[in-house]
Amino acid sequence: MTHVMAKGANIALPVAAVRAVLRWSATPGAPDVDASALLLGPAGKVRSDADFVFYNQPRHPSGLVRHLPKQQTADGSEITDTVEAELAKLPADVDRVVLAGSSEGGTFRTVSGLRLLLFDAAAGEGVPALAEFAMADGDEVTALVAGELYRRAGAWKFRAVGQGYASGLIGLATDFGITVEDEGNTQAGTAAGPPAGDPRAALPDPRPAGRPEPGTFTLAPAVPQSSVPQAPTGVPATMPPPPPKPPTVPPNLPPAPTAPPAGRPGYGYPPPAPRPGYGYPQQQPPAPAPGYGYPPQQPPQQHQPQQQPGYGYPPPNTAPQSPQQGHQAAPQQPVPQQPAPPAEEFALPPQGPQFQPR
Repeated sequence: MTHVMAKGANIALPVAAVRAVLRWSATPGAPDVDASALLLGPAGKVRSDADFVFYNQPRHPSGLVRHLPKQQTADGSEITDTVEAELAKLPADVDRVVLAGSSEGGTFRTVSGLRLLLFDAAAGEGVPALAEFAMADGDEVTALVAGELYRRAGAWKFRAVGQGYASGLIGLATDFGITVEDEGNTQAGTAAGPPAGDPRAALPDPRPAGRPEPGTFTLAPAVPQSSVPQAPTGVPATMPPPPPKPPTVPPNLPPAPTAPPAGRPGYGYPPPAPRPGYGYPQQQPPAPAPGYGYPPQQPPQQHQPQQQPGYGYPPPNTAPQSPQQGHQAAPQQPVPQQPAPPAEEFALPPQGPQFQPR
């Protein structure tokens, strides 16, 4: 039989493991809802951040509390998000398991048909719920405690809470001892107080004197540390690198003029006259050609020096004899002249490469 519970009501749980299911209507444009669980010690705080089980940390290190993937009903009209807890195996220093929820994209006031159902985890699917708690009058909050599982005289019980937090999931998590890096968002969330006529005010205290039962919790948004990365304080923000410089294109310069090959005169200049080898006589330049229509010029007559007689011979008598001389002198025989030895051509001995013309 399913116990339909009001806010603040509690029931005993005669089961070893439970499956807590948040269910809401699949309305277009409605916020998305996520279920989570916090394992608390006797002081009402988590023992470490590992005691926070949610979508970014879906399994407790002990494996006794687990967050299951979100599902949709067969007809597609509702969405469910589930947390399972093996209560009988939890260590003795875990005094309470808080069942929380958070919304993204709006407040719980815009989530229709929101309710918490508690099932026997060992019974399987299709078995009626142990308890059902409807939260139809949601406040303008983005985080809430839907219910809690707590120890009572060696047994486990369930209580319907339905308490919202205006500070969101971060405020809810901080209230239960979760470490949040962002100092600006780690303020403890102020719980939305129970409205007038809250049935919890008229309920008797189920716990004996000396150990009051935990009442309304001041929860803080249980945003996982990994989902809210915060920059460490005192560290300067990393500036983006400057844009790369455009590639430098060398200017298009005209090619340098190519020097003419050695030995060739410049354009418009006559070729240089060949230079004779060192030690050789200078060559006479050829006679210039006469202009067109002019007679050729005769080379100048060179004066032939008078032949000198050989050494020891008298000079020849070239003066004519007078006819009145008493006798004629016998004609003198021409003295044969010995031919002059041929002139030897002057040449220098072979020179080294340093004296060769360049």
